[in-house]
Amino acid sequence: MDTVETPERPVIVCEDLWKVFGDRQVDIDTVIRDRLGKDEALARHQCVVAVSGVSLDVKPGEIFCVMGLSGSGKSTLVRHINRLIEPSAGRIFIDGQDVSRMAETELRRLRNERIGMVFQNMALLPHRTVRGNIGLGLELRNTPRDVRWTRIEEILSAVQLEGWGDRHPDELSGGMQQRVGLARALASDPHVLLMDEPFSALDPLIRRQLQDQFLDLSATYRKTTVFITHDLDEAIRLGHRIAIMKDGQVIQVGSPEQIVLNPADDYVEAFVQGISRLKLVTAGTIMEPLTDRTPVNDHDDAPSVTPQADLDRLIGVAVTTDEPIVVEDNGVRVGVITKKTLLLAIQGHN
Repeated sequence: MDTVETPERPVIVCEDLWKVFGDRQVDIDTVIRDRLGKDEALARHQCVVAVSGVSLDVKPGEIFCVMGLSGSGKSTLVRHINRLIEPSAGRIFIDGQDVSRMAETELRRLRNERIGMVFQNMALLPHRTVRGNIGLGLELRNTPRDVRWTRIEEILSAVQLEGWGDRHPDELSGGMQQRVGLARALASDPHVLLMDEPFSALDPLIRRQLQDQFLDLSATYRKTTVFITHDLDEAIRLGHRIAIMKDGQVIQVGSPEQIVLNPADDYVEAFVQGISRLKLVTAGTIMEPLTDRTPVNDHDDAPSVTPQADLDRLIGVAVTTDEPIVVEDNGVRVGVITKKTLLLAIQGHN
């Protein structure tokens, strides 16, 4: 993924977010106060910790993937952002507004006007046509009919469903139904998209096609997106950054390259062991920054690549020369990659 420029203020902020389920409020408060882990909270207070002290931020236009196994807390976390689930403690901000303290009327307006959500189960209304499902949010906002229909046709084209607007959900394949769900979320032009494993129930080929389409739509509409998945390959393919969750906690947050090259612990390392580095790791992530003492300065005929060159490209260059590989950014030498550095990157170390 390309790097997202970082403005001063993120769109979404979660501060020390907790969700604890229990019969007695005093037990819930004790779990949070003592910052107990999942096993200890259950053993000592018969409480279930679903989200445990999570703090994170999401930048404008970023696809922020939250990945974890079943029961890790990822779906519970995303439902806190629009307060479909009430937090036990902590705060949530969207565009600087404290969602955790909004009154019900203000919260409904936020959900209707500024947040779109796409679930694994599309929850399409069976009695409505594709157009009717896509335009539901616009109807709830009392958008004039002509404006609504123009927007629906625009979105139908964007998700490649022209000609299907008069069909009902039961006439569509699973992949097409999911496109309708995505179109419905986009139709109201929300600032934020929350996507909870939207492609996980689809066949691999259809899933990849929808991932491609989602990336194209993201490039066009630049929505700030929180994308939940249990599939690290999907997170790496889609995400600008990835948060790895376990037992309600965020274990690591970083770019796909950072997650794969520098796993925070054995749990994360186990996830990334099967990930191919050939298209993920780039020259810029493994190069040694160039200094006056770097030997490559003596090799004017050394081959060069850009910082974006991936391992596949670097291997192709390395087999043609005995020289180190120079990394050039806009004509300026910025780093060097030796054979040893390249081999370590292929092996999985940096």
